Amino acid sequence: MARKSKKKTKPAGPGFLRRLRRRILRAVLAVVALVFLWILAYSVLPVPGTFYMVAEGNRQGASVDYQWTPMDRISPNLARAVVAAEDANFCNHWGFDLAAIRSAISAGGQRGASTISQQTVKNTFLWHGRSWPRKALEAMITPVVELTWSKTRILEVYLNIAEFDTGVFGVEAASRHYFGVGPEEISLRQAAQLAAVLPAPKDRNAGAPGPFVRRRAAQIMDGAATIARDGRSSCFEH
Repeated sequence: MARKSKKKTKPAGPGFLRRLRRRILRAVLAVVALVFLWILAYSVLPVPGTFYMVAEGNRQGASVDYQWTPMDRISPNLARAVVAAEDANFCNHWGFDLAAIRSAISAGGQRGASTISQQTVKNTFLWHGRSWPRKALEAMITPVVELTWSKTRILEVYLNIAEFDTGVFGVEAASRHYFGVGPEEISLRQAAQLAAVLPAPKDRNAGAPGPFVRRRAAQIMDGAATIARDGRSSCFEH
């Protein structure tokens, strides 16, 4: 009985490779377009939640404490304190503080140099954790956010989605959690204490501050007065 010969697989021709490249390019462009539309949508719409909030809710087995609050219901004390604590040059940069980056490099990378714009991008669109893919995406998205959002909007989103205690997100939840008042009623000292916990919200307490938080809050109060005096809060205060 004659053995059937196996058909040889033809190598992919140039036509197939061109079609594959076109499909990949279209897919990449579609993803880029969707991300751009996502960024534009959040330039006007309240942020309903973030990936990190979902992760925290799953980790705790409970819902997180979060409620969107527009900027006109947030005390200027809070806005100034957070900017003074996290990014004093917020009004003067385009998303990246090059002077802070150079200082961080000189210090051997022992301190961070992320701006409020970068932190807003990370908290809103990406995930937490140190990884090169996340940092690369953050670096690409931050200039787009700076171009399409106002400085006031960037700060508004940051104030609403930053974590202030385990599972407590945004100044509405944080103000009521720690002080029993709304964010429009927060005093300068209370605002400074809230800003002091931002780098380590799970380890610091704004309502019952220890010695470090009290010292840091005093520094933030001085910084808030300084940026108000020298005009570095002008981009978000009208």
